[in-house]
Formats: sequence, C-alpha cells, structure tokens
Amino acid sequence: MNNVKTAVLLALMTGLLMVIGQLVAGRSGLMTMFLISMAMNFFSYWNSDKIVLKMYNAQQVSGADNPELYNMVAGLAKRGNLPMPKVYIINSDVPNAFATGRNPEHAAVAVTTGIMNLLTDDEIEGVLGHELTHVKHRDTLISTVAASLAGVITMIANMMQMFAIFGSSDDRERGNPIAMLATIILAPIAAALIQMAISRSREYLADEGGAEMSGKPLALASALAKIDYYAKHGMLPGGEAQLGPTAHMFIINPLGSVKDLASSLFSTHPSTASRIEKLKELASRMR
Repeated sequence: MNNVKTAVLLALMTGLLMVIGQLVAGRSGLMTMFLISMAMNFFSYWNSDKIVLKMYNAQQVSGADNPELYNMVAGLAKRGNLPMPKVYIINSDVPNAFATGRNPEHAAVAVTTGIMNLLTDDEIEGVLGHELTHVKHRDTLISTVAASLAGVITMIANMMQMFAIFGSSDDRERGNPIAMLATIILAPIAAALIQMAISRSREYLADEGGAEMSGKPLALASALAKIDYYAKHGMLPGGEAQLGPTAHMFIINPLGSVKDLASSLFSTHPSTASRIEKLKELASRMR
C-alpha cells in the first residue's frame, strides 16, 4: 500500500511540476531548471554517504573492532539477501541510527554509542533491520528524485517572484496576478508536503521490512519508543543547523517527534505512536 502511495505522490509532484513549469517557463525553461536541479541532487545522491558520515564523525568498525554489532549486521544482510554494508559508530549518548549509500552495493549503516548502551540486542536488531530495509528499497534514490522535483518547483516559484518584482509592467499586466501570487506561495508548500508524505510512507515500509527481517516487531516498537524519548531530551552532535538537512535519514527525527497536525504534515517521519501501533498489528499477524 505504501509503495502505491509513494508512486502516486511522485506522479502528483511530477504533474504539479509540469503544469507550473509549462505555464511559467515554457518547455525550454522548464527543462533547464530540471537539469540544474537534477545535477545538484545527483551530486548529493552520489556523495551522500561520504558527506553525512563525515558530518557526524562516524568511525568505521570491522568484525575485529566490534564483533557483536558487525555480526548482527552481517546476519541481517544475509537474511535480506543484501551485500554486506559498511558499519559505522557515532560517538553520542543519544540513541539513533541511519543508513546511507547510493545503492545496496555502496551502503553504510551507522548507529550511535547510545544505541549500543541503551537498547537490548533484540531492539538493536530491529533497528538495524529497519535501516537495511531502507537500503533494500533504495530509499536514498527515491528521496533524491523527490528532492529534485521539489527543487525545480521551488526554483520556478522563485523565478516567478523575481519576475513579479523586476518584470516590466506590461509583462505583469498580461499575467494573472492572483494566479501568480498563489503559485509563488502555494507551489513550494505543496511540493514540500508531497516530499514529506513520501518520506513518511518510506518509514512505514522500513518499519515493516525491519520487523520481518529481524522477526522481532515488538522489539523494534520498543526501540522506537526509547529512541523517541531520548530524541526529546538530548541532541546529537552538530546542533539543529547540522541536523535539519539530515533529520530525514535517522530512524527517529533527532529534532523531536510530531506534536500536532500542522507539524505532522511537514514531518519527515510519522508519529512514533502510529508506527508502534502498526508494529503491534504486524506482530499479531506474525504469530
């Protein structure tokens, strides 16, 4: 169901881009902005693993350095028919984890020292299963496509704003000022809403896949509750300025959980309560 939802949302964003772009920039202008946005996001997609691991000073570990963690990842990767990813540890007491890499052959999984110290082995296995499911589903690629489309829509809106300010009076009179104002304000918001909805749907899928890969949905649910608690009471290295652009990568948003309907619409993650409820439902079906 969430795969269908992702496809529909991507199609909706593509349609929004085509309508606005054709209306404002014409076919050539639309293609130019699309190519610029794709180039920027392709660079990010290709180098995301190196960038984010360096941002958090993640240290790679081997089977000799940390056999328990390494062997746990190896066992889950084998169960999920995945190549063995690189394994990293981030020195932070706040428990969290993420996966990165442009494809399963170039993947990396990173966990904080807080995960290792505060969670049980079953809970850690559930978390790692979640992250490896992101790798299996190529969610880095999906998020890059969504970011590219959202980026082009925002660029078009910015171009319209510049046109409205600096364009000639004759050009402005030929356009519909209400439609232009609505597009400038609403198009980036609509693109962001769709992009966040895609991110949330991928989290649900990763929870389900992680629970199935580890065979421990209730352990994953327990891990989410613990990580959510510490996300509200602690901060990963780097502060909000660094965490903001990478928050969507973590199993729980490190800047805190959803508080109300408005924040939920712009959240990269579903509410932890709803994720736990779905995992409990999955556990009852797996018995």
